[in-house]
Amino acid sequence: MALQVIHSPDLKDKLFLKHHSGLPSTSRCKVPPVNLNVRTRMRSAVKCSLSPDKHQNEISESNKLVELPLFPLPLVLFPGAILPLQIFEFRYRIMMHTLLQTDLRFGVIYSDNSNGGIEVGCVGEVVKHEKLNDDRFFLICKGQERFRVMNLVRTKPYLVAEVKWLEDRPSSSGKEDLESLAVEVENYMKDVIRLSNRLNGKPEKEAQDLRRNLFPTPFSFFVGSTFEGAPKEQQALLELEDTALRLKREKETLRNTLNYLTAASAVKDVFQSS
Repeated sequence: MALQVIHSPDLKDKLFLKHHSGLPSTSRCKVPPVNLNVRTRMRSAVKCSLSPDKHQNEISESNKLVELPLFPLPLVLFPGAILPLQIFEFRYRIMMHTLLQTDLRFGVIYSDNSNGGIEVGCVGEVVKHEKLNDDRFFLICKGQERFRVMNLVRTKPYLVAEVKWLEDRPSSSGKEDLESLAVEVENYMKDVIRLSNRLNGKPEKEAQDLRRNLFPTPFSFFVGSTFEGAPKEQQALLELEDTALRLKREKETLRNTLNYLTAASAVKDVFQSS
């Protein structure tokens, strides 16, 4: 099951997102927006203990403002997620020529016609690119660090901003059993996959190992990346700086989706029996 949303073409910056031939095409989402067939692997970060001096240096680095080119898109990029893009608008072709000579990293921020200024985004790192004869680019990008926009440096020919890196903080509600929360979320995902397959006439196979050895924080980003039909909800998940809160919110979304699919499955059984 691959559920993807067709994004509005009326984006104020007139950005167009197309896929390279051979990449999955978009299709309209017909059931609650949960895509549970995303084959995205994310890096697992192991935090080690630091000496006081190193810890202070790390805090100073995290508070340091960094200039980053921004790319508004009608989607939300999560750390670890894979994003295919075609670049053909002139100003973003200019941006790509600059990136190819530097570090191949730019900021993806969610933008549509209804939202205001989005302050939190995710770095997209170009891991593969192809330049065509007409100066278009096909890109494969991978989500990296999250950031918060602090100041706009310039707006032309493309946006450049000073940003601050974001990391999840310890839970404000005390000690949370993140591992148990992650297990609950994974179980809900498996149930949603099973019922979705049933409604789509596919074998009701048990989904195996959705965690893929991910720690709770990167797993929470993976789960958020599957909610493709609900970009505003994805943006809210991206902005949270508490892994426990993110997992709880995702659990609630999956539970609501499961209730919907259960009701739809019951209706389908009634019509089939009659």
